[in-house]
Amino acid sequence: MKLTDVDVLIIGAGPAGSTAAALLQREGFKLLVVEKQTFPRFVIGESLLPHCMDLLQEAGLLENVVARNFMQKNGAVFHRDGRTCNFDFAAQFTAGWTHTFQVPRGDFDQTLADGVAARGVEILYGHGVTAVSFDEAQATVTIEPPDGPPRSVTAKFVLDCSGYGRVLPRLLDLEKPSHFPVREALFTHVTGDQRPAGREEGKIWACQHPDGAWLWIIPFSNGKTSVGAVAAPEFFTRYPVEPEARLRAILASDPSAGPRLANTQFTFVPQKISGYSCAVKQLFGPRFALVGNATEFLDPIFSSGVTLALASANRAAKVLTRQLRGEAPDWQAEYADYMMQGINTFRAYVSAWYDGTLHQIFFAAGANPGIMRQICSVLAGYVWDRSNPYVTQPERALPLLAKIIQPRAVSFAP
Repeated sequence: MKLTDVDVLIIGAGPAGSTAAALLQREGFKLLVVEKQTFPRFVIGESLLPHCMDLLQEAGLLENVVARNFMQKNGAVFHRDGRTCNFDFAAQFTAGWTHTFQVPRGDFDQTLADGVAARGVEILYGHGVTAVSFDEAQATVTIEPPDGPPRSVTAKFVLDCSGYGRVLPRLLDLEKPSHFPVREALFTHVTGDQRPAGREEGKIWACQHPDGAWLWIIPFSNGKTSVGAVAAPEFFTRYPVEPEARLRAILASDPSAGPRLANTQFTFVPQKISGYSCAVKQLFGPRFALVGNATEFLDPIFSSGVTLALASANRAAKVLTRQLRGEAPDWQAEYADYMMQGINTFRAYVSAWYDGTLHQIFFAAGANPGIMRQICSVLAGYVWDRSNPYVTQPERALPLLAKIIQPRAVSFAP
């Protein structure tokens, strides 16, 4: 084994790992990023939220992203039973970005990783972390390359940004069940999507299927569109077994998605993921912290994944910088509690979507425009703006609001 000493070892070169590396490299720390896969690689989670723009800008990576000419996303449109709720990010409560991007993740993640590598951060692709141990002075991590003997790397601290790989939760027995029921997602990319014009083109569509699923439609600037269906496993058994026939039948049977996607061609055989929601027992330890999807993954409905990844990387890098400078930060208060506040806000909205509370609000007559702007800010990712009552008290505020309004088509535009 070869011994290498670094200040911080980062597991994973996705958005969380690249953002953390960018911020820590700026502070002058010696870093090593270890990535199991070879980039570019396919992953879902393709719709960003406006708060991502703040976080990318702070990490010095926004210019790299803008240069890729991704599809501009100006809001989100929800469809149900012929009714529409159109949120535009220009009409929100929190002062922040009014747009973001729809991104093929292979390209997006490669862009961020390349931006970090250009600054001199070493990224080892195709290397897996197979063991880790901690003592009072350091962490020792075993890395297996694609060929050749394992390497032993010592680090003052380990950031697990491994996403769905969840390396440290698995190695340290930190996983625990999610409170959400098991759901499945079936998805692909298509061409031939009949998109709306102008500012509406780049908005994500979330269509509530008559039989209980919901569908996403995410347009890209490369001419492709990401489409998928999310539901309990039993929903999918009502449709053909073969994946392409199954997804086509689901899309065609939705009154909103069907006409838009009627003439599309699939670019790859639909893929499935199941039981994707996850949780952990703790977010940090004496010489490690969990970041991004290595902490919790909720659900794709509000596209929170990349936002939480970037936000947790930003926060962890700042707290860790203080620790490496010799201070004694409070990881519980400054990192774990902070992140759980944002995660729990998104969790409340995910729960309210699936229990129907948000459907009552989104497709309602008499909805207060000011309140809907506050909700729009949550959908834009500003879940740490504690001046927004629909951030701080969603479990109480959303059900109360749902009781006093009636359904209709609505639009919240600038």
